[in-house]
This record gives sequence, structure tokens and C-alpha cells, in this order.
Amino acid sequence: MIVMDARRAEEFLEAVFAEAEIGQDDVTSVLSRVGDHAPGSGADDFGTLAGMGLVRVEGDRVTLTETGTARARGVIRRHRLAERLFRDLLDLSEGAAESQACEFEHILSPEATDSVCTLLGHPPTCPHGKSIPPGDCCSAAHRSVQSLVTGLPHFPIGATGRIVFIAPRFHERMDKLAALGVVPGSEVRLHQRSPAYVLDIGETTVAIDPEIASEIFLKRVEKG
Repeated sequence: MIVMDARRAEEFLEAVFAEAEIGQDDVTSVLSRVGDHAPGSGADDFGTLAGMGLVRVEGDRVTLTETGTARARGVIRRHRLAERLFRDLLDLSEGAAESQACEFEHILSPEATDSVCTLLGHPPTCPHGKSIPPGDCCSAAHRSVQSLVTGLPHFPIGATGRIVFIAPRFHERMDKLAALGVVPGSEVRLHQRSPAYVLDIGETTVAIDPEIASEIFLKRVEKG
């Protein structure tokens, strides 16, 4: 049996997974997404992946097997968490963050991945709004790493924080929050949680529904 090297296989699995997210499963669209990440890629590569038990090929359609899905989710999770790390905490440009994420998706261990996830406060989406597959750390009762980024529902009352990212379930919510001044980079102080979340933003006080509050993530700012 011909075996594809791990990095190349991961590039293909990532592409199949990402195309499936937008409802595409044809070989051509997957090859287009793989692009330069796997030089010399072609339709024959899918036969190799099928022989490894990672994909199924039916005509011009390609889908992941159970084993392939598990590996693809891992790659996608590492890539999207790395994007969050480089964009939100290290403030790299989008291009630099993407380039670094492409490298980290192949080298992060499961333990390091969970540590990054915990450090970021278990973000549900990447900077482009795509879902980050959750890991065991996302539901664990105890954390070995302290989060630098915290969801608003877990933020201490009276504390000041800077909004790192917002992960709305509905895009129109971003416009409503922006009109209130609740945008990434804003510095806010949590005043109360019930019956609504009340935030002080500069000289303005705004009230936010609990469901929307769960989509706002902050990094604590210590005041002297």
C-alpha cells in the first residue's frame, strides 16, 4: 500500500473538511483549496488517501471516513486556534497569522493545543467566523492553564477588560453591538450580570442580553 506523508495527508484532509463545510465535495474544488500547500497534487492523491482509509471516492465526489474526519477535525482545530492566538494575543497581520497557523497546525501536540485553547478562553470561532472544533479541555471541570481571554459571563463584576473578539451567532448582531461601541479593542467595565449585562464603555453605560453576552470575549486589564 502506498502511504502519503503525514503533512501532505493533513493538507488534503483539511481541504476536504473545509469544502464540506460550504457544501462542496467534488475533487476539483478540494484540489483548488489544497493549492500550493501540497505541490504536485492531483486526483491520484485521493486514491492514496482512500487506500489509507481516510477518504471515500465515488466518481468525482470525495468524503471523509470516520478516521479521516477525526484527523481533519484535529488539523482544523489547531489551525483555527493558532489563528486566534496570532491575531488576538500577538497582534500579527492577517497574512502573517495565516502563514504561522499553517505551520502550527502540523506541529502542535494535543496537550499544547488544549493549552492554547484554554489560554484563549475556549473560543468557538476563528477570526473569520468559522467554527473551531471543541476539544476535551472545553468541557473539563479543571484547567491546568489560566485563561487570558474570558467570556463575559465568567468575567468578574467590577473588573475592566478589553474586548478581544466577538463570536456572534447572527451577523446582524455585530452591527447592533458596534452601534453601542461594543467592538474588539474597546475597554469595558462589567457593572452587573442580572437581569441584563451592564457595561460601562467610557462615559456610556449599555445593557446587553445574556445570550449576546456569551458571545463576547475579553482580556482583563489591570488598573493602577
